[in-house]
Amino acid sequence: MTVTKPDREPSLLERAAKVYDFNAHARLRGTAVPTPPQVDAPPVAPVVPPVIEAPEPESPKLETQIEEAPAPTPAPVSEAEPSHEFVDPTFLAIPEELRAPVGDELPDEFYLPDEASDTVRIDRGMLAANGMIVPGAPVGPLAEEFRLIKRQLLITGARIAESGSADKARMILVCSARPGDGKTFCAINLALSIAAERDTEVLLVDADVAKPDVVAQLGLTDGPGLLDALGDTRIDVEDFVIQTDVPHLSILPAGSKTSMDTELLASARTKSVIARLLEANPRRVVIFDSPPALAASPASVLAMRVGQVMLVVRADHTPENELRAAVNLLDGCEHIQLVLNAVSFVQGGARFGSYYGHAS
Repeated sequence: MTVTKPDREPSLLERAAKVYDFNAHARLRGTAVPTPPQVDAPPVAPVVPPVIEAPEPESPKLETQIEEAPAPTPAPVSEAEPSHEFVDPTFLAIPEELRAPVGDELPDEFYLPDEASDTVRIDRGMLAANGMIVPGAPVGPLAEEFRLIKRQLLITGARIAESGSADKARMILVCSARPGDGKTFCAINLALSIAAERDTEVLLVDADVAKPDVVAQLGLTDGPGLLDALGDTRIDVEDFVIQTDVPHLSILPAGSKTSMDTELLASARTKSVIARLLEANPRRVVIFDSPPALAASPASVLAMRVGQVMLVVRADHTPENELRAAVNLLDGCEHIQLVLNAVSFVQGGARFGSYYGHAS
């Protein structure tokens, strides 16, 4: 028996479930989430199932024909006006227009781990929930924003290399003046964006050694890393580099916490560890997610090692005097680029991503 339901626009929750596949996370925990029936599927030839008998002997036997609907054709992105609902502050106040785009449904294997692989799988669902770039998803406004940012950084890096500092040209420090400005958010998205380049490998180093968060934001398991290699000269730092399932992207955790983190980063050992990371892959660009410049001293130490600093400034949050103080602390690096984060768009104004059909 075929039941036809009236056509209706899918709800926001249904559209989100279609894109981010909440069932995948439930399956990983051994629970099942009921999937709503598809109402827009075209009719197909019926498939005759086995006869189903009623439980009571005196009841007549029932024969039921069940029609199986094929996978629905991906629906076009809605052109509805953006939502103005409250946004959780853990999303760093990134506007709705810059959240992960709504696009075609992706297969389960896109989210589920591949146990046979030598690489670790980054949690795409967690990236999407945090409003970050999702590798393999349709190009959206946020991806376009970071395309512009990375292009400027790569161009500046090429100029630094031409001036005779080839090693520094391959290193970028992502920093902020104060906590909460979104530096880790920007560091992860920058790494994902540069990893999409055809000729570049990216190593994202969690150098916020006091409060590391990169590994957790990617849904990975923490382990030894940078500080362990700095504290023991017998350790090869490459042994701690995590290869991910995102092409061209690897991660180096912060490692075991110590009260001597600034001293370790300022030691001669840091120079040899960084040289090892660069030597291991000549195509590698190293991105350091550092502590806020005004909150911890390692930022100013790391700034002297890299070719560029990407200083994240949060709109309507970072005072000008703190921004100037942060720049002064980071002046060991000659090239400091400012990135304005969490900008509010004017209704009706131009947005990146409209060319791809994902801007509302």
